[in-house]
Amino acid sequence: MTAADWDPRALPSLDGRTVVVTGGNAGIGYFVSEQLASAGAHVVIAARSAEKARLAIDSIRSRYPDAELAHVPLDLTSLASVRRAAEELAAFRPLHGLVNNAGRVVASRRRLETEDGFELTVGGNFLGHFALTTLLFPALAPEGRVVGLGSDSTRMVKLEPANLWSEGRYDAFRAYAYSKHAVTGFQLELARRLAAAGDSRRSLLAHPGWATSAYAARRPGITDRDPWRGRLFEAATGWVGQGKDRGAWPVVRAVADPDAANGMYFGPRRELAGRPVPTRPVASAASPEFGTWLWADAEEKTGIRFPV
Repeated sequence: MTAADWDPRALPSLDGRTVVVTGGNAGIGYFVSEQLASAGAHVVIAARSAEKARLAIDSIRSRYPDAELAHVPLDLTSLASVRRAAEELAAFRPLHGLVNNAGRVVASRRRLETEDGFELTVGGNFLGHFALTTLLFPALAPEGRVVGLGSDSTRMVKLEPANLWSEGRYDAFRAYAYSKHAVTGFQLELARRLAAAGDSRRSLLAHPGWATSAYAARRPGITDRDPWRGRLFEAATGWVGQGKDRGAWPVVRAVADPDAANGMYFGPRRELAGRPVPTRPVASAASPEFGTWLWADAEEKTGIRFPV
């Protein structure tokens, strides 16, 4: 199978592999969990709500009765919660995949902060995942992969490292885009460090395009949880993109494609929709200069040093 004709409906066997999916109880994360489980992976859903995680697990098992699934509580806006979750998740070692999927898509209108005092959107979407990846890295199998969720918002909002934490000015969509610039910078800096160290583990990126629940395969209790205004907006705009089930395809490819190389970035063929194909990140977020600065900033803020 070539890079262009990867078939997301015919996944290779993932029997014997354990994959952690943050936010795997809802949205794109749910479909990532379902699709990986369908191929035989043991999926560990790391998410805040035990009730929503149970709904997701029941939904997956209704389709794949033999699926191996578990839930570990995780709040990415609390470094204490990240530490507790990392201890529980490490018990599932060796981990063959860590999908850093969870995140705030709709940021608050005013600037809010995490439990540790960092801007909430970048703090949760990026810094929490940086800490989780750092703490779980020793539990990753030699062939393990870390997959981050990118976004086309990075093509709409210019990266301003000096204002990454919105301490000077705040805008909700800008904060979301900054968080995805940071995710991109982290994943690609990790890829560079793994390559330099001769480490066989891989760091990859994936973005879902414009993916909505309104156009996704129906999953009661999963795809119908959004507020009515959100459902109306998705129904009106989602036709230009695809359902969240297909939005999961680039992520699943990053986890499952045996030929996916360290540092690769997958997205829909037509940018907003289509089969998952290799794509390119924005140059500013992908630059080694930004990656180096971001890495040092994250280590300082979390107080955790990455082992590579």
